[in-house]
Amino acid sequence: MPKIRARFALALVSWTALGAAGAMADERAIVTDRVAVTASIVADGLEHPWGLDFLPDGSAIVTERPGRMRLWTGGALSDPVEGVPKVAASGQGGLLDVAVAPDFASSETIFFSFSEPGKGGAGTAVARARLAMDGGTARLEDVRTIFSMARKTGKTQHFGSRLVFGPDGTLFITTGDRGQGDRAQDPRDSAGAVIRINTDGSVPPGNTSPEGADWLPELWSKGHRNIQGAVFDPVWDGLVTVEHGAKGGDEVNRPEAGKNYGWPVISYGVNYSGTKIGIGTEAPGYEQPLYYWDPSIAPSGLASYQGDMFPEWKGDLLVGSLKFELLARLDRNEAGEIVGEERMLKEEFGRIRDVAIAPDGAVWLLTDEDDGAVVRLSRGR
Repeated sequence: MPKIRARFALALVSWTALGAAGAMADERAIVTDRVAVTASIVADGLEHPWGLDFLPDGSAIVTERPGRMRLWTGGALSDPVEGVPKVAASGQGGLLDVAVAPDFASSETIFFSFSEPGKGGAGTAVARARLAMDGGTARLEDVRTIFSMARKTGKTQHFGSRLVFGPDGTLFITTGDRGQGDRAQDPRDSAGAVIRINTDGSVPPGNTSPEGADWLPELWSKGHRNIQGAVFDPVWDGLVTVEHGAKGGDEVNRPEAGKNYGWPVISYGVNYSGTKIGIGTEAPGYEQPLYYWDPSIAPSGLASYQGDMFPEWKGDLLVGSLKFELLARLDRNEAGEIVGEERMLKEEFGRIRDVAIAPDGAVWLLTDEDDGAVVRLSRGR
């Protein structure tokens, strides 16, 4: 441990001051079906930002796909955090999601996913590290990989990859099929799946294989094409995901242990050539989506809104769209059923990569652009 290492601490952000800072930047009034919204760009100049999470003091940590991680505090972005491992930054791969440990205040631990280079190409991996400050410089210490996709490939698409903590402290990891659809049905392959592990990389009880199957012990569910949005949802009391279809067939699912969600055997989409995928839209042994899009919106980023700033959205799901450059609000009734969809911010800021809810209930977005931004949605003035 360096002699001058201090316990991680950042200046506490005043959310009122943050709103004022946003007003000095690019601020836009947005009219939605239920409430007026103020959209403020609070940071820009990021190269394809991918994941964002909040630290206990109200600051934020954000990843950039080429392999950089930065802190946002006091209205400004830090220099890149030191100690980030090498990533395979090609195509859709690179440094991906980031999740702050629930016990960060005492452990100073974060988790992050990335495309890990290795023999044969790259695969989705997850590491944990301690986020430390040394003389004002942030760096990662004690970096340790806790999950690594065994089969690497030269394909540069469909890495997943969101990180979500369950209420029992276990970690859900979403993976893509790596552009090889059959891998999503291989019970001994961690591609096209939801993974559930402990934060030290061990496998917790509760992961189950379908009757007669022999799944890898870390598998929670299979048959997923490319999950890029995930949240533990208190309305449905479980993990909820959004995943890319092919041409059409983007899905909202509630992955459950030992269940198969069909890709590429069943789908509501078609191949990009227009040909049929698999055997149709349903078949015995495969789960149906809770909701799907056709045409595809290319969903990325998902939040279950439980904040106080927008009571009009309480209990609804917020989904980013890459293709249509918008934020979709999935309206849920008192029974938790999806009963409608509102499309907001269409082409206002570009491709929406991630959606996060701040401690004050504001909605934060990342735009997946060469000059990407952090956008804050607050209640309209």
